[in-house]
This record gives sequence, C-alpha cells and structure tokens, in this order.
Amino acid sequence: MPTSTDDRVLTEAVRIAVVDDHRVFTDLLSYALSTQPWLTCVGTASTAAAGVAMVADLRPDVVVMDIEMPRQDGLAATRRIREIAPDVVIVIVSAHRDPEWVGKAARAGASAFVAKNGPFEELLDVLQRVRQGSMLVAPSTYRGATADSDASMIVPVLTQREHDVLAGLNRGLTPTAIAVELGIRLETCRGYVKALHAKLGAHSQLEALVRAQRLGLVDAADE
Repeated sequence: MPTSTDDRVLTEAVRIAVVDDHRVFTDLLSYALSTQPWLTCVGTASTAAAGVAMVADLRPDVVVMDIEMPRQDGLAATRRIREIAPDVVIVIVSAHRDPEWVGKAARAGASAFVAKNGPFEELLDVLQRVRQGSMLVAPSTYRGATADSDASMIVPVLTQREHDVLAGLNRGLTPTAIAVELGIRLETCRGYVKALHAKLGAHSQLEALVRAQRLGLVDAADE
C-alpha cells in the first residue's frame, strides 16, 4: 500500500476497483472514491466472476468487494483473488453486521470489513489504514452490537491449527482432550492456547473465547 500508517504521507495514488451487483451503488462509490486525490478508481464489476477477471487483468492495489452477489458471492471471489493476486488488498463492504460475517471475511482472505450503511469518511479512513496480515473492522460494523463499537477492532490472523484448537476450546474441551483429538502433544496444544491468548489480547480462556465469538472467529454456541 502506498500510504504511511502513521502520517499517511502519499507517495502515489492507490489504484482501487469496486465489485458490487448494485450498479447505482457501484457507480456512485467509484465516482466518490475518484474525487479523492490519493485514490484512482481503475475499474468496476457487477459479478464475482467479472471481479476476479478484472483483478487478474488490472491488478489494482485495493478491491472493495460486496458479499451478496448472484451465482457466486464476494467471499468466494475473495478466496480466488487471494490465489491469483496475493498482493491485492481486499476490503469487504457489506450490509451484514453480524460478527460471524467478519470472521468469514477474515478466513476468506479479506483485510478489512466496512458496514455498507456507514459514513463515507469511515471507508476512506479504512482504505488509508488497511494492510495485509490483519483484519481492520470499521467501528460502525459493531455499533449497537458489542461494547467495542467505539473503536476499530482487529481480527487476528490465525493458523489452521490455531483455529482447530480454538474450536475445541469453544466446545468446552480441555487442552488434554483437544491434544488427543488433534493427535498432537499436550505441551504443543498448550502452546497454541498461549498463542491464541496473545493474538486475542486475552488473559484467560474465557476472555479469549468471548473475544473470539465477538470477532466471529467461532460461533457463540459451537455444537
């Protein structure tokens, strides 16, 4: 990304593309983005397949992606883009506000999640700060849904094994039981638990599970 996280000093325009099946929304958003001197909208697409093809052809810096589209959704397109253009940053803009969708977006490879009915200034702020390797969630996504709505929340990127251990903890299993289930050593499992605590900024297993559930990394009741 061609901006600085701290002072946001512009070195070159960010090339951005928009993928959404609502053409009026797409046209309005692409126009609004193009009015910003540090952004250049290089293309739009109204289907997931067309969006993937556009990214393969134009290689934008950032893709603003809707989730719900006909035939193929935006999360499937996000996974495909991650395969063909791993350096492209994907920002999900969706009407979905449930934390579960944030987790789904993170697992698909998105780097940010913005509520579709949030203010335009919030989207611009996210576009300036978004980076690969973590999940930046706009404040309005959780507004009215969690106590953390007054600040951006970062969804940590977990390894597959960390996801497995977290799912086991969410089902009420002990580290010993999880180790047996996964076929790993107990000390190895405890190491994953410590890593989860660190990534979630938690000081206990309960706190880690609550934060993981709020962030959509696991269901509130994982049967």
